[in-house]
Amino acid sequence: MSHISDIEKMKREKLQEIRKLGIYPFGEKYAVDSNIGDMVSNFDDGKIVSAAGRIMAQRAHGKTVFFDLRDSTSRVQLYAGRDLLGDEKFSFLKKFDIGDIVGVKGELFKTRTGEITIKLSDIRILAKSLRPLPEKWHGLKDVETRFRQRYVDLIVNEDVKKIFRTRSRVISGIRDILDDRGFLEVETPMMQPIAGGAAGKPFKTHHESLHMDLYLRIAPELYLKKLLVGGFEKVYEINRNFRNEGISVRHNPEFTMLEVYEAFSDCGGMMRLAEDIIRKTAKTVLGKEIIEYQGKTIDLTKWEKVSFARLMEENFGILPNDGEKTWVKKLSRKGVKIDKDEVSRTQLVNIVGELVEPKARNHPVFVVDMFRELCPLAKAKKDNPQLTDRFELYMGGIEIANAYSELNDPIEQRKRFEETGGEIDEDFLRALEYGMPPAGGLGMGIDRLVMLFTNSANIREVILFPQLKAEK
Repeated sequence: MSHISDIEKMKREKLQEIRKLGIYPFGEKYAVDSNIGDMVSNFDDGKIVSAAGRIMAQRAHGKTVFFDLRDSTSRVQLYAGRDLLGDEKFSFLKKFDIGDIVGVKGELFKTRTGEITIKLSDIRILAKSLRPLPEKWHGLKDVETRFRQRYVDLIVNEDVKKIFRTRSRVISGIRDILDDRGFLEVETPMMQPIAGGAAGKPFKTHHESLHMDLYLRIAPELYLKKLLVGGFEKVYEINRNFRNEGISVRHNPEFTMLEVYEAFSDCGGMMRLAEDIIRKTAKTVLGKEIIEYQGKTIDLTKWEKVSFARLMEENFGILPNDGEKTWVKKLSRKGVKIDKDEVSRTQLVNIVGELVEPKARNHPVFVVDMFRELCPLAKAKKDNPQLTDRFELYMGGIEIANAYSELNDPIEQRKRFEETGGEIDEDFLRALEYGMPPAGGLGMGIDRLVMLFTNSANIREVILFPQLKAEK
């Protein structure tokens, strides 16, 4: 039997011993008068307190036992003396293990070394832990286990808790900014009859009662635009999207986006909104506008615009009206290998995107002047109809946001849909025919923004339960 099994066996024996004493080892409601963080920050010598949390360490010294107790806010030391608890309660301390969840009552004091401690008058078992916590949890060999057993990761890694507290504050901060500007938060369907609003392979499902196939949404865009038609002029959704594509350090099949639409605005308005959201959220959550990401310093007080069309021409000689065959020829001349199957314009853009996206800059960069054929839902530029009034925002080499002046011409929109060759959303076109005001739309990757704000290299670090291969 392995060492782990021995520990588990010992824990289960203690569980049975507790039961034999007539004590329920999985507790009842426990009255807590303050969290540990407040006790520590507002220390009041001699105050009687009631707390609850998980035992993270224990040290026995004859007639005294010390525990470390942690809740979601902080850690505090517990002191148990035989003279204070009496023989029966003191003997019961042997039934406790690291990992157990307990409720305690006692008096606050400081030890000779100045450590804030609760002198116990009572301790109760609230949940007996039947598995040992890992002694060594950090390190690459445990990365897959950390993501799969996130609950253990959160118990033993305080830095991981900080990431998800930051994530929560980022989302709250974005909501506050948009709510203050009069935007209405809405919810649109996650199951859709047509997978539209973005380029991506959808997950397919079937509704038994309606006898119809549906798709998990790849984007909420078309539904949000229908709300502009209906008269809501400022709407946003913090939404879950699903794309049946690869998994990488920047891609998870299920991800969170912010989508914002504002009537009577345009791409320029969305550019200003994106900058405001990111800068204000950084100041609120991080308290600064200069952040460190993977060895790079990103200055959020400096913003730059670069032209995608110019980058394509300078790097590859590719022009907006070049066909796919011309793209392949020009890319091949520059040493870019193209798979014979990858001949669509969108697939070619994905290949060159990695080559032209701004990586070296130490501030946010708006990539503008995107080719019209790559943006079926964006308005063309008046001075150059082969380009669109659109931007992609990059920070630290990561694409964070995408925005454009929304195409609201139903005739042109139908033509664009037909050019892409996909399924045409007739209901969306019907909505446009009732009249959609000129508008700007913005999509921002919440997961990726949190990656930047927490200096996380892998998107799975900022998603509580990322998608993984089946456990063996």
